[in-house]
Amino acid sequence: MKISVLQENLAKGLSIVSRAVSTRSTLPVLANVLVSTDNGRLKLSATNLEIVVTCWINAKVDQEGAITVPSRTFSDLVNSLPQQTVDLSLDESTHTMHMQCARTEANLRGIAADEFPLIPEPDLEQGIQVRAGAFKQMINQVSFSAATDDTRPTLTGVSMQFTPGRLKMAATDAFRLSVREADIPDYTGDAMSIIVPARALSEVARAVSDDEEVLHITLPEGRNQIMFVLSNVVVVSQLIEGNFPDFSPIIPAKYTTKSIMDTASFLKACRTASIFAREASHTARVKFQPGDDGMSGSAIISANSAEMGNNEAQVDASVEGGAVEVAFNVKYLTDVLSVIDAPQVAIETTTAMEPGVVRPVGELEFFHIIMPMHFGR
Repeated sequence: MKISVLQENLAKGLSIVSRAVSTRSTLPVLANVLVSTDNGRLKLSATNLEIVVTCWINAKVDQEGAITVPSRTFSDLVNSLPQQTVDLSLDESTHTMHMQCARTEANLRGIAADEFPLIPEPDLEQGIQVRAGAFKQMINQVSFSAATDDTRPTLTGVSMQFTPGRLKMAATDAFRLSVREADIPDYTGDAMSIIVPARALSEVARAVSDDEEVLHITLPEGRNQIMFVLSNVVVVSQLIEGNFPDFSPIIPAKYTTKSIMDTASFLKACRTASIFAREASHTARVKFQPGDDGMSGSAIISANSAEMGNNEAQVDASVEGGAVEVAFNVKYLTDVLSVIDAPQVAIETTTAMEPGVVRPVGELEFFHIIMPMHFGR
């Protein structure tokens, strides 16, 4: 193997694949990145046996070859190099990859490429084509709501429900729920539902560049896997077995108060409240107050810390209905407000004991539900 590649391109490729590297496996090769040549390009792959991320980089390939090298050492070394050409060459007899960039040289001891797990190939003819940017937004608006512990494996994933021409994605950790829908005219098959690990979808979102137009989704038959194919990146993930909980019963059928606020102003107030809410399980009070005599209403966000103090912030709001005060996990509020692109956000509430619904104003395909917290006195 003999390759020349720009340092910045190599560093970017490693940043994409290295997050799939296993940190706890007993198999040493899973801590490595596969470095190989493929049709005149440099190919990088990493896996933890649940997720596989592969990235292709433009390079000058003088000699074919493949090796696996320690991911962390390789990434740290590449990031320390100047933005010049990096020359890679392989001594197959010792499984050592030589690196040279400007006045820096290094040798990395690796493991033979044939010990690396087989990487599945996508079949684009059987794939579902979606708009990459829209799919990235869908991921960002739902994946953060998935559970992070494994006590209920299905909740660590995102439900993807396909119907002809339509996709619904949902995630919940039992305290909050995100639901996003979108048109996918390319899908004309039967209705189906799968659960994809939220972590895998987050890696897909990270890999989608601003100039990426199309993403292909394929489901290899009989392998319980899903593949996301971009122009230079492929993410493969195992599917989560089981049934995603039916979340329709927790969606409020009505509300008594609807408050519309500037998204950025409300987000800023919530972030301020979160400073004082850390010691109280992130609990903050939000009081929605209609205006008097034609005056604008308000949303008042307050948090209290026994040791640090307290704060209160007021945001102008158009409040329809009666006044209501609800205790929310303010971290959950900042999470959802951070993924809303609309300039205004609406929060629908009923009582202090019932969930609130967050919706971007003017966007009908996304909503988020937050369960209320117990009022402390």
